[in-house]
Amino acid sequence: MKRKKVEFIRERKFAAEVSVELIEEEGEWSPYFSIEDAEKLEAMRLALRAGDVAIAAKYGDVYELRPVTT
Repeated sequence: MKRKKVEFIRERKFAAEVSVELIEEEGEWSPYFSIEDAEKLEAMRLALRAGDVAIAAKYGDVYELRPVTT
């Protein structure tokens, strides 16, 4: 069985939402991501780490985090 999920990634001053599918089966490794979704998450993480927002935006929604002062 597969179900959709949004994974959140935070790297430095950026946060991102990436849509993935969780695969649920009987067994100890469940739930897990497909190879494609795992690669998509890693590509997003590496792009954010490098500060390349244009590449990161290909995989999901990207947000810039800013401190709030009071």
